[in-house]
Amino acid sequence: MQIKAEVMDSVDIDRALTRIAHEILERNKSVHALVLIGIKSRGEVLAERLSHKIQSIEGIVIPSGALDITFYRDDVNQYTPAHPPQDTHLPFDVNDKKVILVDDVLYTGRSVRAAIDGIIDFGRPMFIQLAVLVDRGHREFPIHADYVGKNIPTSLKEEVLVHVAEKDGQDAVVIIEKKE
Repeated sequence: MQIKAEVMDSVDIDRALTRIAHEILERNKSVHALVLIGIKSRGEVLAERLSHKIQSIEGIVIPSGALDITFYRDDVNQYTPAHPPQDTHLPFDVNDKKVILVDDVLYTGRSVRAAIDGIIDFGRPMFIQLAVLVDRGHREFPIHADYVGKNIPTSLKEEVLVHVAEKDGQDAVVIIEKKE
């Protein structure tokens, strides 16, 4: 794997998450009924970080959980997951909640669509908003993010990887060339 460019370092990621936390608070006016759900696995880490940032701003704990979308994928019958399915952990009821769905990279929109299906299986939220660290474009579904850390235009020959210290030992966003 050849890294083409590092587009965000730990300071950039922290700054982007701080801005997203403020935008979530400004747009939603109240933290009442607000919950964060991260798409496994890096979205889960980012959701937890956003929860801590909102708590430091408002002094209120915002519940966060994690959703595994493996069985909600539209290619589940043709797809061999790189990792075995993980547990979904939603320690709250999603009914009538303001759900902020969190993912690391928004690309085709298929993962987000799968996550929305997964959330709906758990109940009927008041609404679902989407927060992503990186939007790289190339949508295949009509999905957009409400909160974006950084827009990174990419070619289809490139891949955007988000590294988080909790899973990878460091925070960084890099672009790599896909193998032909």
